Amino acid sequence: MQKKLSLQLLSTIPAVFFALILSGSIAAQQKSAAGTVAAGSDPTPMAPPKTATDDIKDIVQGVEIVDHYRWLEDQDAPATRAWIKAENAYTDSIISKLPGRAELAKKVGALVKIDAVGIPFARGDRYFYGRRASDQDQFVLCMRQGLEGKEEVLIDPLPMSPDHTITVGLLNATRDGKILAYYVRQGGADEVQPHLYDVDARKDLPDTFPKGRYSGFAVLPDKSGIYLTKLLPEGPRVLFHKMGTDTSSDTEIFGKGYAPDKIMGNSVTDDGRYLLITISYGSAAERSEIYLKDLLKQGPIVPIVTDLKAAVFPEIEDGRMFVQTNWKAPKWRIMEVDMAHPAPENWREVIPQSDAVINSFSLIGGMIAVEMNQKVVGRIKLYDLHGKMVREITPPTLGSIGGPWGEWKSKQAFFTFTSFHMPPTIYSYNLADGKQAVWFKQNVPLDPDKYEVKQVWFTSKDGTKVPMFVAHAKGLRLDGSNPTLLTGYGGFNSSMTPGFSGFAAAWISSGGVYAVPNMRGGGEFGEDWHHAGMLEKKQNVFDDFFAAAEWLIANKYTQPSRLAIRGSSNGGLLMGAAITQRPELFGAVICGYPLLDMVRYQKFLVAKYWVPEYGSSDDPQQFKWLYAYSPYHHIKPGTKYPAVLFLTGDSDTRVAPLHARKMTALMQASGSDKPILLRYDTQAGHSGGTPASKQVQNTTDELNFLFWQLGAK
Repeated sequence: MQKKLSLQLLSTIPAVFFALILSGSIAAQQKSAAGTVAAGSDPTPMAPPKTATDDIKDIVQGVEIVDHYRWLEDQDAPATRAWIKAENAYTDSIISKLPGRAELAKKVGALVKIDAVGIPFARGDRYFYGRRASDQDQFVLCMRQGLEGKEEVLIDPLPMSPDHTITVGLLNATRDGKILAYYVRQGGADEVQPHLYDVDARKDLPDTFPKGRYSGFAVLPDKSGIYLTKLLPEGPRVLFHKMGTDTSSDTEIFGKGYAPDKIMGNSVTDDGRYLLITISYGSAAERSEIYLKDLLKQGPIVPIVTDLKAAVFPEIEDGRMFVQTNWKAPKWRIMEVDMAHPAPENWREVIPQSDAVINSFSLIGGMIAVEMNQKVVGRIKLYDLHGKMVREITPPTLGSIGGPWGEWKSKQAFFTFTSFHMPPTIYSYNLADGKQAVWFKQNVPLDPDKYEVKQVWFTSKDGTKVPMFVAHAKGLRLDGSNPTLLTGYGGFNSSMTPGFSGFAAAWISSGGVYAVPNMRGGGEFGEDWHHAGMLEKKQNVFDDFFAAAEWLIANKYTQPSRLAIRGSSNGGLLMGAAITQRPELFGAVICGYPLLDMVRYQKFLVAKYWVPEYGSSDDPQQFKWLYAYSPYHHIKPGTKYPAVLFLTGDSDTRVAPLHARKMTALMQASGSDKPILLRYDTQAGHSGGTPASKQVQNTTDELNFLFWQLGAK
């Protein structure tokens, strides 16, 4: 069970700081843009391409807003495609010539192109998981008969595309492990195409499903059909698919009246008794609903929770429903729901709220397993069904502990641990006696004993104490000269804890300091912490980030010219705020897959999911909050901005790539004396899918850009 819904899927009104006088129609300007790009398509241009401008003026809540780059919102227009090509050529002409690239690529390759394995998903005696060998670009789906059985490859995506941009992943499997539901995905798009696989026959079943956004895919234990949730143009719907039939005959069983801004999901209990339907009113929303259908009795779909202003995340085993909820408990608690009398006043508290924040729970091995954190230090605790603690799993050092994962009727479980300097390790865990053993550990050329991770606390602008993780080599000299990378997120109730990545490992092994503050807007201290960084309080997130940077400078870790920042998605919005609000504080910025035009963001793709987090300019009061910090509307010509590398791609079907396109053009026109670059991947998207070899190239480019701008080797 996963409670956090983040971007896998984000006061005074300032004047508009630019007013370029234009002439001619939009069509003429777009034609001009194409001509300009063609003229500047030299593979090694010395200046960014000239970008044509619109004279679009909107009146939003009584305020006139000029948008000179509205034409770049049309992703498929020939002029936009030509502009993207020219921008990539400009970026390549600079990045490819930076010194030290070959040596850096070798280091990154050793940290990224390593054997990697996913968490095993158990079904009976069969264990399904993904594995990527060090010489492979993508994960293949594998199976073992028995935990220590011989590995067999079931689904290999590598032959599916010559550039290895197609990925596969596990959706579900029947209780006996005989039918596997998996998806095929192009690039990093959120839309996938589900498939069914006969494990015994080692072949796909004839049932074919259209590409789309699926948020539930449950194969019935008797293999008669599938309950699935799909986002349709009119909104999310739960459908029933009878096995062996065409999907055109699928029956809609639930969802009528729910609009596309609602997030709906479904699951079927392992015994096949109940169909569970959940609705969330946006990402990290305050309201959710639960509906239940007794499949054994073929009863109606009945409401369990409908009007509670709280988040509720359920699981059912052996006819008993337990929920994780923030109802009257901002740090969350676990309660049991009487399914015959489901009114909240009849719920039984099993695990009460405490000073530790509950992140998630699962019902495994006849127990309640709870993953929680106390002052952002992770713990796993096991309880019996009455709420009595049985045992605790503690991490070896500061890092991220995840899980456990397992089945209700099995004592076999798994959990993971990782940190900035420690690659992910999967542990097998016996729920009966607490014995654990390493099941898989990534081997990387990084000695964890040479590095340290510590937690520090700093004071934000309004006096709030905020924690931060800092990682670096042992014996670091605090002389203010260290290249330092500060990253963050601050939103959607997501907690930022230490985790291994090729980027972070390459950074600290090159002598850098890596810092991650736990800003408001996240879930590190519960819903109160989350609410302190959303809607009208979003500026708190930015202030926390700036205070983290100032702490690193004051404590002699670094100085502004040696301080870089990096963030993606909602973290990309954070980067945009940093660029526009405190440009003097940073030497270089990597802004990935960002939200930047906060006046129009809700109009594109699935952004309506995020209105409960940010607000919408369609509301007069919320417009004021958004316009006050919207990065796209705060670029001032002549300002000395830090160097910026924007990252996005065509396959981002979550955060519209138009944000990065428009901001790149606007910043390049601002007259900044530092490079403003755009890396636009025509195959990549928001949620991964990039081949390992391309990951090496991308990480090398990002690191090389930062080292160049910080004057570091």
